[in-house]
Amino acid sequence: MSVNIAIDGPAGAGKSTIAKAVAKELEFIYVDTGAMYRAMALYLLKQGISPKETEKMEEACKRAEISIVYENGAQQVILNQENVTPYLRQEEVGNMASVSSANPKIREKLVELQRVLASKENVVMDGRDIGTCVLPHADVKVYLTASARTRALRRCKELEEKGTSCVLEEIEADINERDHRDMTREISPLKQAEDAVLVDSSNLTIDEVKDTIISLYRKGQGETGV
Repeated sequence: MSVNIAIDGPAGAGKSTIAKAVAKELEFIYVDTGAMYRAMALYLLKQGISPKETEKMEEACKRAEISIVYENGAQQVILNQENVTPYLRQEEVGNMASVSSANPKIREKLVELQRVLASKENVVMDGRDIGTCVLPHADVKVYLTASARTRALRRCKELEEKGTSCVLEEIEADINERDHRDMTREISPLKQAEDAVLVDSSNLTIDEVKDTIISLYRKGQGETGV
């Protein structure tokens, strides 16, 4: 039986950073759902489909098989038995992904592929609705959050390190607006699963959050905590 760890939470809470750290320590596969959506977008482009051709997209997506493997510690995305990792960052792929990922049929197909992967491998998956929708029977469910001010401060720090100036209040307002949008959207809104453990990372380091989640996993496996 494979083991699944689901990490949900609002934008900027550090989900991907934590999910990758947990997966690395436990030697699980970190499922980069964004890369899977990009691989689907690449497949649609290869079929000569444009972002406006909704019906063609919905029909073509049925024939795409996407999975994630690791080679020498590096993530490789496999589309219909071909390694497409080098092509996923192309601008046209990103543009197509932003359109196609909003299509309910494509989302349905990707969720199906993510579940197949999780049924075969030990995985850590992060997102907005992993514990509530994608992997409702995950062994460990975490709702990772942080205050809007903390997330804004982190984002400002990132921008300043790249040489971009920022206004903290504006970023905090953007974060609050995105939270509201994610929590009120029609399809799979952001919410804490009933059986998820709430972890507030506002005053915790990355290692402290990682250790908290690994401790939850080990307790569930009947081992002693970290």
